[in-house]
Amino acid sequence: MKKLSVIGIGAGDPEHLTIQAVKALNRLDVVFLMDKGPAKDKLLDLRREICRRYIVDRTYRCVEAHSPERQRGDLDYKDSVEALNRSKQAIFERLIDEELSDGQRGGFLVWGDPALYDSTVRILQAILDAGRCVFEFEVIPGITSVQALAARHKVPLNSVGGALEITTGRRLAAGQVGDAASVVVMLDAEDAYRQVSDPETQIYWGAYVGTPDEVLIAGRLGDVADDIERTRKAAREANGWIMDTYLLRKPQ
Repeated sequence: MKKLSVIGIGAGDPEHLTIQAVKALNRLDVVFLMDKGPAKDKLLDLRREICRRYIVDRTYRCVEAHSPERQRGDLDYKDSVEALNRSKQAIFERLIDEELSDGQRGGFLVWGDPALYDSTVRILQAILDAGRCVFEFEVIPGITSVQALAARHKVPLNSVGGALEITTGRRLAAGQVGDAASVVVMLDAEDAYRQVSDPETQIYWGAYVGTPDEVLIAGRLGDVADDIERTRKAAREANGWIMDTYLLRKPQ
């Protein structure tokens, strides 16, 4: 039986790995690396560094494959994600079929945690449901950018007795947010925090949290929104992409 490990590797700092993740790495025969293009080489480099640092006294090999991009434009967002996952499913199925021998274990190293805004688990389940490829897999949790952000800003995620909502920039911009006192926003492509009407809202923002490129800004939204926008623009121009997360806290 072929085996797979889906391993959460944290938000960018190699020391985010849990002991469970390190043990899982040391059971791997093959590490699958999804290449998202030159602009995101740092994401591949981190995965290689994690393997070099933590896999000891074990022979393993890395197998790279091109990771397709989500189609943008007029296509419905959910439809575009489903199309992307179908493309990834075909690639994953080929990798498992061609690069992994019976009795071996392969690993997918997932940024943050496999349960939060990542499709690896659902893609593997879809492959199993299709019935063309047989394997078993485990999921190893990891530290997310949400946890790392709160730690770097030295704040709790929720207020006392208050609810916490985790959502996307797309939903915040569309006003599709509940009444939670604290809201964590991920995958914000268009400065959706500008849609928050109350300037007294506190924001704790971070980009590339846990990496050498980390940038942090915190304060009253009315005071720091312009700084965040300028910083996001500069970071995107410098790196070709941005990976940021922020916490919004309603005034008490």
